[in-house]
Amino acid sequence: MFMGLDLSSLLIFAIAAILYAGLLSGRWRGWALLTVSAIGIYWLQPNLAPRFASYALQTATIAITVLMWWLSRKREDETQQATWPEDRLTLSILLLVILGVALLRFLPADYRPITYRPPAPLTAALFVSVISLIFLGIAKLSHKAEQRQVMAGGILFIVILFAALKTPALTTFLSKWWRAVTEQDTLLAQPSDLAWLGFSYVAFRLIHTLRDRQTGILPVLSLREYVTYVIFPPAYIAGPIDRAERFVKDFRALPEMTGLAASRFGEAGYRIAIGLFKKFVIADLLAQGMSLTVSNAEQATSVLALWGLLYGYAWRLFFDFAGYTDIAIGLGLLFGIHLPENFNRPYLKTNITTFWQNWHATLSNWARFYVFSPLSRSLLRRKPRPSPTLIVLVSQMATMLTIGLWHGVSWNYVIWGLWHGIALFAHKQWSDRTRQWYRGLNDKPWQKRAWTFFSWFLTFNFVSLGWVWFLLPMETAVTIFGRLFGIGW
Repeated sequence: MFMGLDLSSLLIFAIAAILYAGLLSGRWRGWALLTVSAIGIYWLQPNLAPRFASYALQTATIAITVLMWWLSRKREDETQQATWPEDRLTLSILLLVILGVALLRFLPADYRPITYRPPAPLTAALFVSVISLIFLGIAKLSHKAEQRQVMAGGILFIVILFAALKTPALTTFLSKWWRAVTEQDTLLAQPSDLAWLGFSYVAFRLIHTLRDRQTGILPVLSLREYVTYVIFPPAYIAGPIDRAERFVKDFRALPEMTGLAASRFGEAGYRIAIGLFKKFVIADLLAQGMSLTVSNAEQATSVLALWGLLYGYAWRLFFDFAGYTDIAIGLGLLFGIHLPENFNRPYLKTNITTFWQNWHATLSNWARFYVFSPLSRSLLRRKPRPSPTLIVLVSQMATMLTIGLWHGVSWNYVIWGLWHGIALFAHKQWSDRTRQWYRGLNDKPWQKRAWTFFSWFLTFNFVSLGWVWFLLPMETAVTIFGRLFGIGW
């Protein structure tokens, strides 16, 4: 659950960024960033038990990204057609990276920069050839169809693939099949065998581009811009989920970027240092028996101790995610990319709505753009039109259920999503009915302070209780939830 990022990886990325900014002329920075990104996802991917899975999954990431770019490109557009020479070079670089990583197979394990042994280059070439033939067939068929239908098909494909990877029973089945093909013990298959690094974020970026092309608001993107946006390493493992048009604005400005600008490097260094402190000092300290875990959940001897562990987990989760985001933003700045903010003091907010505007903000915004808004608009167009209250309820529940299932297809994530969906709906109804009363508190400063404190206390504890469903298996979560209120000791 917590970010799999180590100090050596950070150091290597930082050194690469400094060399990139200091030594390369502006015209080569975009190409260097593409190459570093393509190599980086193979390097970041941990070793998986099924043979060649680590290599195959990251190769699939590149292949699917290229396919989605092709499907979402702006047909018959002169600007899009003008990028074709650059697109061919981009495709060549990606193929060289894919086959180049396969050549690492021949290095001794101690000298191999990745943690797994890739397949033989001929096997990799065959794999790429098969994928290319499949994609050529898809491209030919898609050319005959209306682009809106093609975009819908692409989104459906990503959703089905994503759901399969997030469903433990399906990933176990796929792992057994993979192990059987590669002549490994199928009895050892488990869901973690196919831990596809970064795909949760890749999937949402791809859906964003497909949907925005479907609605006509996605700008023309070259293959180089598109691929770099999707797999940019600082944001690859745990976000933030940037928007393509904002990312590309920075990408296109790289040639004019001042290489070793003191202001940019100073800000980047500050964000990285703060992130390191949050993640590797505070979060890791809380992990030393001071936060709720599956193993210690049933070992607490009192209600007070259990609440202490729950609060510890809430803060551990925040400092881990927020620390990683600070590091990602800092690394992005070193490369000349300004990644969006993701965590803005969410535990200090006084209602559940502002909490979600500041906790994993880019995920919340994605869900608002691509679930809440289109669903609510669709319900508004229905005949007869549902009541405004029902529209808000259905849209908010669907949005938070999507965010819950994004973490994994299991009942505990369903309950966690519904937990927050109900809270958002309740807060909407409450705020609509008490707005005038709340404004009246401006003339009563002490009452307003008391209400602000109560609102913060209620929000923080509600969010903390929700982490019980997020963290623990279903049966354990029910038991621990009861014990937090003195039931079931």
